[in-house]
Amino acid sequence: MSELKRYERPIITKQYSGFMNKFGSSPITTPKTEIDGIPVNQITEKFGSPVFVMSERKIRENQRNAYRIFKTRYPKVQFAWSYKTNYLEAVCSVFHSENSWAEVVSEFEYDKARKLGMKGEHIIFNGPDKSRDALIKAIKNKSKIHIDHFDELYMIIEITDQLQLKADVAIRVNMDVGVYPKWDRFGFNYENGEAWQAIKRIMANKNLKLIGLHTHIGTYMMSADAYRIAATNLALMTKSIRDEYKHLLEYIDMGGGFPSHNTLIGQYLPAEQVVPTLEQFADAISTGLFALSLPAEELPMLILETGRALVDNAGYLITTVLANKRLSAGKRALIIDAGVNILFTSFWYKHKVSPAQESGLYQEDAAIYGPLCMNIDVVRESITLPSLKLGEKLVIEYVGAYDMTQWMQFITLRPNVVMIMEDKSIEIIRKAETMEYIAEREVLPAKFAKNK
Repeated sequence: MSELKRYERPIITKQYSGFMNKFGSSPITTPKTEIDGIPVNQITEKFGSPVFVMSERKIRENQRNAYRIFKTRYPKVQFAWSYKTNYLEAVCSVFHSENSWAEVVSEFEYDKARKLGMKGEHIIFNGPDKSRDALIKAIKNKSKIHIDHFDELYMIIEITDQLQLKADVAIRVNMDVGVYPKWDRFGFNYENGEAWQAIKRIMANKNLKLIGLHTHIGTYMMSADAYRIAATNLALMTKSIRDEYKHLLEYIDMGGGFPSHNTLIGQYLPAEQVVPTLEQFADAISTGLFALSLPAEELPMLILETGRALVDNAGYLITTVLANKRLSAGKRALIIDAGVNILFTSFWYKHKVSPAQESGLYQEDAAIYGPLCMNIDVVRESITLPSLKLGEKLVIEYVGAYDMTQWMQFITLRPNVVMIMEDKSIEIIRKAETMEYIAEREVLPAKFAKNK
């Protein structure tokens, strides 16, 4: 006897005919059945679902391409991997093996970089939260300390005086580059003279060596020209320091903020059609720096703390359909086993979502929800997908940036993270959590323990 087909109540869907709109007809969803040549089903059979997948090949390709683009436009370029973007040790190690330094914004990240073998002088220490102990550690290791505020500057002066140490420092400069809201909560302001006051205090102290200037004008920046303005301003400050103090800086650090090709929620066109290319950012920054009009041998090194643009498209999330539903208005809804607790970036990105197997030709608008008992657990509010059955897989792309640092253990445990190596082998780079792992940090008072 043949198996009965699953019943689903019929609905009426309006079909539009006549002229196509200016964007053409709806494209057929192409399934993504493999990642770097490895079948999706093979990955989930071995490592479970959901599972994050990182591509070593793609990370290396991204970093090498970025070096090529910037080095053809400016003679001295150094990348520093942004740990907050993805600080899994395997990911950081790939970037370091591609000659990238470490850029950290906490003592935790600093210690992680040192654990991975990074020399102190190849660590850039950013951020507003640097404890006294962290600063002493960084000073002794000859790390590059980017001072964020005057209280930090005074603490460094006090430490170097008390311990008779010398510190290599830079300052973070915030400025108006025509992009709003301004990121003026970090660093010293350019327009009101605050940054120049900080420079004067540093240059007047015998224990501090000013080695660079730093700015980070924002995140997911949509304007290349904003970087030209910022680079020009830092070049002018560098020239003023040279003229007034006869002191040449070692580098100008332009930070990060370059967008990936993830499309923002509310953005009408796909990201690849509207965001500037790396070539445009490189042209803008180098144009600003060449305002220095220095001979090539005296030009400061350009440091870039690029994160998202180098790793976002190297990360995938494989997830499984838990249920199909119809909402009260008739719209299809998919429930999957990956929620916003592990896909935090779904709050601001319209991630590309593809079936991991061949599906029917009929497609309709659907919502995708995670497994959490929270109404905010919305992975995609609206997406055109074919019908998917219980147990079938989806691949969510561009999840390499921030999802594995901002995720949280909430209702469900965090899953395995694996890396597809260049030789096509697959390695676990972070093990899935267990109840024992979560409970390890808890302490049960004796009063309650006796009831166990």
